[in-house]
This record gives sequence, C-alpha cells and structure tokens, in this order.
Amino acid sequence: MLIKKPSDIKPSEITDQKHYKDRRKFIQAGLGLTGAAMVPGLWLPPAVQAAREKLAGVQKSQYSTKEKTTDYEDVTTYNNFYEFGTDKSDPAKYAHTLKTSPWTLTIEGEVAKPGKFHLEDIIKQSVLEERIYRFRCVEAWSMVIPWVGISLADIIKRFEPTSRAKFVEFTTLYDPKQMPGQKRRVLSWPYVEALRIDEAMNPLAIMAVGLYGEVLPNQSGAPMRLIVPWKYGFKNIKSIVKIRFTEKMPKTTWAAAGPREYGFYANVNPLVNHPRWSQARERVIGSGSIFTRRKKTIIYNGYGEQVAGLYSGMNLRKYF
Repeated sequence: MLIKKPSDIKPSEITDQKHYKDRRKFIQAGLGLTGAAMVPGLWLPPAVQAAREKLAGVQKSQYSTKEKTTDYEDVTTYNNFYEFGTDKSDPAKYAHTLKTSPWTLTIEGEVAKPGKFHLEDIIKQSVLEERIYRFRCVEAWSMVIPWVGISLADIIKRFEPTSRAKFVEFTTLYDPKQMPGQKRRVLSWPYVEALRIDEAMNPLAIMAVGLYGEVLPNQSGAPMRLIVPWKYGFKNIKSIVKIRFTEKMPKTTWAAAGPREYGFYANVNPLVNHPRWSQARERVIGSGSIFTRRKKTIIYNGYGEQVAGLYSGMNLRKYF
C-alpha cells in the first residue's frame, strides 16, 4: 500500500450502521453460536448496548484516509484496556463501571496557564473533526477507525507551554473502584504515556472524544483519549485526567515495564520486530468472516509523508 496524501472522505464511503447490523444478523444465523463466538464483535455486551449519543457539529477532516472503516462492533468489542482486564473482550464487559461525567483535566508543569479544567468546557470551545485513521497495535493487528476529536496542538496552545517544555506527559485516571483491573499488578498504575512536544504539535495528533460520530464509549477510552496514528496503539493513552509539560523525557508505563519490547517512540516500523513476533505484517480486524487477512505493515503506519521529518537523522532501530 502506497502512502497517500490526506484527503477528504465522502460521507457515502462510510458503511451505514443499519446495513452492517442487518448483515450481522444474517451471519449469526449462518454460523450458529459456536461460529459467531469466533468473530470479534458478533456479540454486544452491556457496555456496548448502553445508550449511544450523537455528537453535534462534527466536521469532516482533510486528514482522513479513504480506506474502508472497521465495523463499530469490532472497534468497541476488541480492545486493549488493562484497567478493565487483559482479555480483548474485558473492556466491553466491564467498562460500564466508569463514570465519565463530570470529568476534570489537570494541566501541570512548564506552562503559563496551569490549572483544572472541565472537559465539557474544552469540547464546547473546540472544533470537532472526524478523522478516519489507520490504527495499528503492537500485537500486529490493525483497524481503520472514524474518530471524532480535537486537534491536540490547539489544546496545547491554550495552556501556553514555556520554552522549557520539551515533552508532554499524559496520565490515565487511577480509581480501582471504577477500574477493577487496577487492583491487579499487571502494570504500574496509573498508566502514563508521553510525546515529544513537536510530536504532540503535529497536525495528525488529536484528542478523541468520539467515534462513528458518537460519544466515545467507555471501553474505547472515554471520555477523552490520545490518538497518534503513526504510533503503536499503546501510545494512544485512554481516559486522560492529567497533562504535564516537562523538560526531561518522562518515564512511560510500557517502556518501564518492558524496555526491550516497548520503546518510548513506538513508531510503527516493519523493520523493527517485537522480540516475540514480527512487525512486517499485520492482521486486519474485520467481522463477517472467521478468516482474517494480513497485509504488509507500512513505516509510520502509512503516515510517513506527514511525520517522517520529526525523526530525521535518528537511528530508528535504537529509538524504537
């Protein structure tokens, strides 16, 4: 697959949700219970069945890919969100315990305007865009997801980072009562991720507050998560409650847990394998079949034209 320039996508190119739901009923009838259980998204747990809310005033974005989007049920039932369990189906089963409103975002560190801010106010003051992005997990699977988000650069500018701000650190909510997976020592909680500030200011980086034109489901990282489409999924931190601007590179959760396996940069790179599997190809998640196709992985997940300059002169094997 060639790297494409960003371009607008027509609303007609996104599969109507009624059509794929009708198709899903037909598939379930044909496969039977055993076959259906093998396909991600063919069952809808309570968290997905909850009321879904449309987002108003969403604009189309020039940065969207024209690739076919992954079905809503697959996107919302096949997740990594260890705060609710380590199985892919756990977040959809258990994330209903998370209360996402009201939600406060704390801004700290090297900024002129630190403080606590209501997410509702940030959304009201922002332009919401639909960004249809390729999403690539370090486990070598991928999706194409129509996120609804706010430019991360626009959010950052509001708080006026100082010249000492070289990195942006993000922290997930820590509340084991709401997030029962945090009772297990799978990782060091709370979850922390970070970007260099020039990465965070790239036009592709967004704070997602929705998908498929609707409010972001709990299991997908509600009410606000980071999306950096040229990096592996674990960099795309969920349920963010704090943003801190720092001069030194922060210690991030997965890089600390497994430094040989999870680098700070985590750029999608088919030439740098995970120690336990190849990154040269990826499994495309798509419901409607028990067979999953694979495709070649593209450097920077296909967004090289927009982001390669951020890493000019860097050894991408050393800084993985």
